[in-house]
Amino acid sequence: MDPIPHPLLLAFTLTLIASQPIATPSPPSITAARSLDAVLQDYAYRAIVPPIRTGVVHNASLPRNITGITVSVIRLSNESLGSKGLIKLNEFEIPIELTITPYVERLALVYQNLGNWSSFYYSLPGHTFLAPVLGLLAYDARDLTATNLPELGLVVEGKPIVVRFEGVVHSLRGGDAKCVRFGLDGLLEFKELESKNACLTTRQGHFSIVVDSSGEAPVPAPEMGAKNAVKWLLCWVLMGLVLLVWLHLMNCFSPPPVSEDLGFRRNAIRTT
Repeated sequence: MDPIPHPLLLAFTLTLIASQPIATPSPPSITAARSLDAVLQDYAYRAIVPPIRTGVVHNASLPRNITGITVSVIRLSNESLGSKGLIKLNEFEIPIELTITPYVERLALVYQNLGNWSSFYYSLPGHTFLAPVLGLLAYDARDLTATNLPELGLVVEGKPIVVRFEGVVHSLRGGDAKCVRFGLDGLLEFKELESKNACLTTRQGHFSIVVDSSGEAPVPAPEMGAKNAVKWLLCWVLMGLVLLVWLHLMNCFSPPPVSEDLGFRRNAIRTT
């Protein structure tokens, strides 16, 4: 039979386990954000149902696991591009003077509002988001059943695209708010605000308004002390359970004591 582990050894092992720091998940990389773009493009195309008309905004239905994200899509013909006019796609005001590469007969502009998922997919250390991340991406709309499509090249000629953010919460701690553009290649681009809630761009990508918070004093996190207290409490509870189990096992496998009466009777039998 295997020897019973000493309770102090088990308690020390549990203490080492409890003293290990709790791992926190790291923010997703640009690969995760690009995978999300592919998923949202698929759901955007599903929203375009017959009768299919150009210039009509369609709102997509998304699964529950990404609740909080909003997606819309508008389908355009290449023949309409280059003329005068403006495309209104939620917060985006897009001039029709667009140059698309490579050439496609049908173009789809997919709108994204990442809502409460903004800082999850687009982490920006040292900055605080004052508005949700909004996306504008261009795809070939010839085949509406296609998935994992690459983005088309999009360049605005003349007037830029205006992004008018709604519900911007400006920081009360000071600091200059900036427009930020997350490029499809992961590069960042900061610009001055056009107005209190508007940014300008000539390219597609993901956009938001942020403020530099790197100079702010770090706020203590009291919940970490609570986590440590719970961790050590569980450790002591486990140590107590191990001690009880060890005592029970020692009691079960120890030989039963021989009573004095039984020994006296055995001696009496031998002497008769």
